[in-house]
Amino acid sequence: MTLEQQPKSLRTFTVIWLGQTASLIGSNMTSFALTIWAWQQTGEATPLSLIAFFTEVPILIASIFAGVLVDRYNRKFIMIGGDTVAALSTVIVLILFFTNQLAIWHLYIIGAANGLFGYFHGLAFSASQALLVSQQHYVRVGAMGSIRTFGSGVIAPALAGVLYPIVGLIGILLIDIATFAIAVSTLWIVRIPQPQREIENQESKVEGVWQELTFGFRYLWQRPSLMALQLFSLSFIFFDVASAVSEPMILARSNNNTAVLGMVGGAVGLGGLIGGILMMLWGGPKRRIHGLLIGRAFVFGFETMLGIWRSPSLWIGANFCAGLFKPLANSCEEAIWLSKVEPATQGRVFAASSLLTGLVVPLGLLISGPLADRFFEPAMQPGGMLVPIFGSIFGTGTGSGMALQFALFSFIVVLICLGSYAFPVLRDVEDRLPDHQASTS
Repeated sequence: MTLEQQPKSLRTFTVIWLGQTASLIGSNMTSFALTIWAWQQTGEATPLSLIAFFTEVPILIASIFAGVLVDRYNRKFIMIGGDTVAALSTVIVLILFFTNQLAIWHLYIIGAANGLFGYFHGLAFSASQALLVSQQHYVRVGAMGSIRTFGSGVIAPALAGVLYPIVGLIGILLIDIATFAIAVSTLWIVRIPQPQREIENQESKVEGVWQELTFGFRYLWQRPSLMALQLFSLSFIFFDVASAVSEPMILARSNNNTAVLGMVGGAVGLGGLIGGILMMLWGGPKRRIHGLLIGRAFVFGFETMLGIWRSPSLWIGANFCAGLFKPLANSCEEAIWLSKVEPATQGRVFAASSLLTGLVVPLGLLISGPLADRFFEPAMQPGGMLVPIFGSIFGTGTGSGMALQFALFSFIVVLICLGSYAFPVLRDVEDRLPDHQASTS
């Protein structure tokens, strides 16, 4: 087969991006509406957390082998398959609800299916980006991803909140199905190049199944700078998740004011949307590692202030500023991965990275709650062991311990970001690893 370098521009990617953005808005609207429905049916939080649990578990399992499939088979059809399964699951929910047979346990099964096929879809999309756009646009691609994520996070709940009382769950589900049709249509009309993989296929016959499944981990291990980048990501993710007490912290320090909680949460989405637009227009810094480390330091610096400050207006401002810098850090990190990992292996490498993240996140979640309830909160009550040190900063009483935990872990990430400049293996990742030259077939 003759290999040729495909002309690259943002046009094809933008067409796909528009379709996927519409689909994500529809999916988030459905998720919002189903959350309302499940709460109205049960009045309990456990079913909502179980839906999230059953959605995430298949992703952790699939990440073991998904990369091999994405690197071996047509990525366009994998993406179409993911969208199709998501659409079918929405149709099933629609039929069950229309016939008065929808039950909570149905959402667990559908969540598992959507999580599994959605992961394949996302992995195929991520691994195709380097073949769709030139390296000079990698940061813009990351910024557009931030716009898609934060924009849908702002637009979908607002639309669903307005439309749900008018059209009900059925109307929201029909909108979701329409957005899936848009996403699949945009994928059908574009050509997504496939990476050169003749050599990879020959190697896989010799290496065997185990070698293929472990390829992504070996790839990272053999490239110390990429491994350093991975360890950096895992460290900030761990402390970010371990400090996941911002919502109860805000409720505790605002007398359970849900309106304040909503405004603080919406601020980060709005900041991320504006930051993504600015990054898309700018294109990012020439040295992407600076955008990653400094951007991440600013994000967690403002989150540190979110824990320290006690005024709702300051919380909103801090969260908005944190969201504003997230696209800078996220898009620069994504650009480094896209430029340093060959497209033919990105599926396996990205899946290995996802698996490592999937192992770290539950660990952080397991300790965040117990740390808050059994250590930080008691220690910041009047007369607590940490009050003489931190009481003047965080106050005392309910919520003060969670504020200390949130600010402390966020500040640790700031130190990790700034301290990373002392390690050339990470600081010089862009110099130590050559950019790939993407070939397509």
